[in-house]
Amino acid sequence: MFHSNYKPIDIRTWQGRVDSDTNFDAFRWHQWVKPLNLMDKNIKPFKGKLGFAFIGYCCDEGVNLNKGRVGAAKGPESIRKEMANLPCAFMKEVEFFDAGNVYCEQITLEESQTLLSKTIEKILDLNLFPIVLGGGHETALGNYKGVLGHLKEKSASPKIGIINFDAHFDLRPYSNGGSSGTMFRQIADICKESHLSYSYFCIGVQKHCNTVDLFKTADNLGVKYILAKDIIDKDVWSVLGELDDFIQSQDYIYITVCADVFSSAFAPGVSAAQSLGLDPERVLKLLKYILKSEKVISFDICEVSPRFDLDNTTADLASVVIFSLITTLSYLKNLAVNI
Repeated sequence: MFHSNYKPIDIRTWQGRVDSDTNFDAFRWHQWVKPLNLMDKNIKPFKGKLGFAFIGYCCDEGVNLNKGRVGAAKGPESIRKEMANLPCAFMKEVEFFDAGNVYCEQITLEESQTLLSKTIEKILDLNLFPIVLGGGHETALGNYKGVLGHLKEKSASPKIGIINFDAHFDLRPYSNGGSSGTMFRQIADICKESHLSYSYFCIGVQKHCNTVDLFKTADNLGVKYILAKDIIDKDVWSVLGELDDFIQSQDYIYITVCADVFSSAFAPGVSAAQSLGLDPERVLKLLKYILKSEKVISFDICEVSPRFDLDNTTADLASVVIFSLITTLSYLKNLAVNI
């Protein structure tokens, strides 16, 4: 299953401030995270209350094939550096593991996505919640296939809803191969071939980022979406109502965040910067609302490109999004710390 394009983490990657070696309330994430080698045949499933596994996808070949600005392959390293100093705002029963990185070196994009899917499937089999650090948004195909592979061990027809925070639909045709702009069309075809329901909700769509044909494709596939301008203009309750209808019809939710959904004022380090993107606070409110459904099974954040970042602003934002996800899920398990 694994080969040279999967590498376990060197835990020395996690470096940061130390206020105490003994007082957990003073701990930061770099003091709490543990290495996890997915090639270790002696790994036992996690039996604790809540466990997370980070996995980096050091690939932006999909961005390259999509004629975008490459650089997101360095995203996982940049995000880890920002996460290292985050506070442990949860109880000790919440555990972190770093499962290393998947690369796309001397293999095809499709092969690296398949390798990523196997790591996701393994993490889920270990009773851990996967958090994928992208990488280009081609990450999404690997993550979805990993979730599907895991769930098919339990049910022939799992109902998986995809919620994508993104300025783009990523529904482009792929007759010449996949890219960072084709994943959700590829997933639609996987669902059709496997006789599964295709449930896709895109939040933050920008009219100037998608062709008329892509809007028609979204409509033909039954894709639900909310335009970025409507998130700004609409009453928040109407947006949540649309989300409710979608979430209630799913058994599981997979969340993917493309960093270009955010305004370039907050996320300059992306392949396709958005001057009129969303305010992170709005995205976080929606993210937390979705998490409270307790149906979310996997998560990734993609397109963080250190090459174009300013003062690590985008990587820092990605780390805050992950912090919000972990603290919200901890709260739902009664494992949060009130601060």
